[in-house]
Amino acid sequence: MAASENRSTDPDCLFCKIVAGTIPATVVREDEATLAFRDLDPQAPTHVLVIPRHHVADVGGLAAERPEDAVALLDAVRLVAEQAGVTAGGYRSVFNTGKDAHQTVFHAHVHVLGGRSMAWPPG
Repeated sequence: MAASENRSTDPDCLFCKIVAGTIPATVVREDEATLAFRDLDPQAPTHVLVIPRHHVADVGGLAAERPEDAVALLDAVRLVAEQAGVTAGGYRSVFNTGKDAHQTVFHAHVHVLGGRSMAWPPG
């Protein structure tokens, strides 16, 4: 069975639809486990979302249910930052987990932000 045939999806999930290709996205990197695409409302010159292809609601669930995909996700973050040329100056990786953290799409994802100085605390 191919990996895509064994992948959990949610038919109502925006990110699952992007993975399936039914909603367009500006893809900057992809591999068997992850997909990375530009955020539609960028908060920095580089703002890319990196998602697992397998549907899990948040990063905590991803780490518990699919640790191999969590590792692949972190590796993809590193590769996206390298590809974007933001590793020398630094970049921020943000997981919003749950509604109080302002997670609006309940499919695990990480925001990769770079290309400008970041304030702290973030908000």
